[in-house]
Amino acid sequence: MTTEVKASPRERLLEAAATLTYRDGVGIGVEALCKAAGVSKRSMYQLFESKDELLAASLEERAAAFVASLLPPADDGRSPRERILYVFGRVESQAGAPEFRGCRYLAVQIELKDQNHPASRVAHRIKANLTEFFRSEAEQGGASDPDLLARQLILVFDGGSARAGIQADNLTGLIAPTVATLLDAADMR
Repeated sequence: MTTEVKASPRERLLEAAATLTYRDGVGIGVEALCKAAGVSKRSMYQLFESKDELLAASLEERAAAFVASLLPPADDGRSPRERILYVFGRVESQAGAPEFRGCRYLAVQIELKDQNHPASRVAHRIKANLTEFFRSEAEQGGASDPDLLARQLILVFDGGSARAGIQADNLTGLIAPTVATLLDAADMR
């Protein structure tokens, strides 16, 4: 006989925040979050200072899964070029899922507009880490200008994610050749 451990109110709130804000945006109300989590507003405010803090904690909690879903394992034997292309292959694959709404971290930054919002700060850090991954791989791969290439790659990442997220474009056969062209232009190996 297996016993199922029920998630704590905190865990349920974090899950509800992640799910609802990804699907419906950060404007989702406290009442809807609490209802989805099966938690009273009073309990929510005992666990989190504000909805803003709940949103930031939710994004932080999802960061490891976001990174694991995109980046290749460290020291996996791939060349820097292959490691960058791996990321875009993952984006293309994820973008094909019907529930794909784009990059949750980019969406939060766009919706909130306030760079000092707790959730914006988390999102900015996660996106900066991805840009740094691109820069580091570009440097290791001998790119002529690793900083510029990293900025170009994050632009393609964000643009591709956003366009696929709003179902304005299909990334299949589009994103990998675009990235390969940038890598070639930067003399990336």
